Amino acid sequence: MIRSIRKLALPLAACALVASVWTATATSAEPKLSGLITADGSSTVGPFTSVAAEDFQRANSGVRMTVGISGTGGGFQRFCRGETDLSNASRPIKASEAADCLKNNVRYIAITVVNDGLSVVVNKDNTWATCLTTAELKSIWNTGSKVNNWKDVRAGFPDQSLKLFGPGTDSGTFDYFTEVINGKAKASRSDFSASEDDNVIIQGVTGEKGGMGYFGLSYYEENKDKLKVIGVDGGKGCITPSLETVQKNTYRPLSRPLFIYVKRDTLQRAEVRAFVKYTLDNEKKIAEAADYVSLTDKQLTKAKNQYRLALAKFGIKS
Repeated sequence: MIRSIRKLALPLAACALVASVWTATATSAEPKLSGLITADGSSTVGPFTSVAAEDFQRANSGVRMTVGISGTGGGFQRFCRGETDLSNASRPIKASEAADCLKNNVRYIAITVVNDGLSVVVNKDNTWATCLTTAELKSIWNTGSKVNNWKDVRAGFPDQSLKLFGPGTDSGTFDYFTEVINGKAKASRSDFSASEDDNVIIQGVTGEKGGMGYFGLSYYEENKDKLKVIGVDGGKGCITPSLETVQKNTYRPLSRPLFIYVKRDTLQRAEVRAFVKYTLDNEKKIAEAADYVSLTDKQLTKAKNQYRLALAKFGIKS
């Protein structure tokens, strides 16, 4: 399912939502929903939201949803200007972004919807690199790095040009990777090929024998026949990203939760509440269908409780 969705350029349209209750019982007694729900933001979270929306289309054709891909930062800009209902985010909102929302009287809640691990990938013809330490990754990606050949990464690596591909600076994936690898968000060398479209990164790495890139685990899972994934040693041995290692949080430091931000005013609308409830109630099924890592039971219970408390705080009946 996820494969066909990603080959269609986002934003997606005409995806529908269905009302749900926490117990996931039949919705025949629910009022018919209608309206337009707009989402934008992270290219990593966008496909998860799109898969969820596709599942709802057959049940409630009166509701349409658009899912844009502007990167986490770009999505928050639109969200805080009041242009969208939902903001897909691969990192928590920054203080400066929260201030913009406050200035525009945009109140919101953040909902953890799924887990992800960043995958460091290289060309299939790369036979020498199977695992890199976080220190080696920093030497490659840090601000001012002049490492342009694999032989400069580690003694014994071949004399092969190193070509780098990564997310654009509006991406939450870029922020997260640079923070945990280089020590500061957005602290990165600038001489790499950047794109908000992860498929462009894939094309770059597959086209260069010495290519390297990084993006969400689900994109690697979809393209594992084209790429080679690199294990990462964060100080406790080499760990390869997988559904299991991300779920267990042993793939460190490149595992992370992903979020959907929802406006308080938007939650007044029945179709939006239905979307949020259904997503949380069916999170594991959606995550599996979309090749993401589902929340732990503890995470999911916490997310549902936070949502209920937010509705109560906002004076909104579920």
